[in-house]
Amino acid sequence: MILVTGGAGFIGSHVVAALLDDGREVRILDSLLPAAHAAGRPRIDPRAEFIHGDVGDPDALRNALQGIDHVSHQAAMVGLGSDFGDVADYVRQNDLATAVLLRTLAGEAFRGPLVLASSMVVYGEGAYRCPEHGRTPAPPRTAADLAAGRFDPLCPDCARPLDPQAIGESARLDPRNVYAATKVHQEHLCFAFARETGVRVTALRYHNVYGPRMPRDTPYAGVASIFRSELAAGRPPRVFEDGRQLRDFVHVRDVARANVLALTTDDLPTRAFNIASGRPRTVGEMAGALARETGAGVLSPVTTGEYRLGDVRHVFASPARAAAELGFEAVEDFELGMREFARAPLRGALAG
Repeated sequence: MILVTGGAGFIGSHVVAALLDDGREVRILDSLLPAAHAAGRPRIDPRAEFIHGDVGDPDALRNALQGIDHVSHQAAMVGLGSDFGDVADYVRQNDLATAVLLRTLAGEAFRGPLVLASSMVVYGEGAYRCPEHGRTPAPPRTAADLAAGRFDPLCPDCARPLDPQAIGESARLDPRNVYAATKVHQEHLCFAFARETGVRVTALRYHNVYGPRMPRDTPYAGVASIFRSELAAGRPPRVFEDGRQLRDFVHVRDVARANVLALTTDDLPTRAFNIASGRPRTVGEMAGALARETGAGVLSPVTTGEYRLGDVRHVFASPARAAAELGFEAVEDFELGMREFARAPLRGALAG
């Protein structure tokens, strides 16, 4: 039987459905965190066993782990959140809960495998190349540059514009906000657990996931959900900076398939994999596609020039390792996915 923590959430519920469709027995452990389930308890797939409990609760965990031989750890607080006041909640929900999970797995002599839902945010900025100096890390963007509309990073040696490149899993990790720091720590904890116990751990670094069942009207959702919520409320999507930020938008069904492969493929090494489409697009392009598919042509995206210090400029993935070792390639079409997402109901709304 496979345990999916956070299996009632956006990505977790799709992972659960994909596993069930693959003929697997599934148990869900989910605390129904209000930030992700503002409208109350979501619909749980009746084919799965459900336990209402917190990953950070050792008693709930021991109960949930009975008869389990695979674990998919999807439970987490995601997104940039409201402000730095969220820092303790992120650390408690992501880092401390993962530590409790790993301690409990070790105590239960769990043999694996364990799949961790990680994120592209661990990279900070993506990869860049300077025409003169070659591969060059992008320094953090300053508030002064952002306020002046200087959004693209420059080479720290010659101040020439840097060309964004696809980033691979061997890149240096460089978290630039609280959520990113907790995802890096989750990976470090899980890989330390793998070394100590011999359990195979697979960290799936999701890029910008979108699709049905995203939560609405919450600062903890991804940019696709935020734009979709604005359109549903009759407002044009507000695109920060100049809208030319490059991202890799990957459909949640592709992400779920990657999880099934990671959980069920024998002889995978303990390592991280980018889970992405391999086809970068700008945030402005995504907002425009979503607005067109909602039939809200009068609500064309508005590029605001606003910024958040925790955001990065360009980050998109090389999916080569996932294709070669995991057998994963994204198959969902972007335009069709946006059409479906534009019409799919979002999960709940915050009160007030």
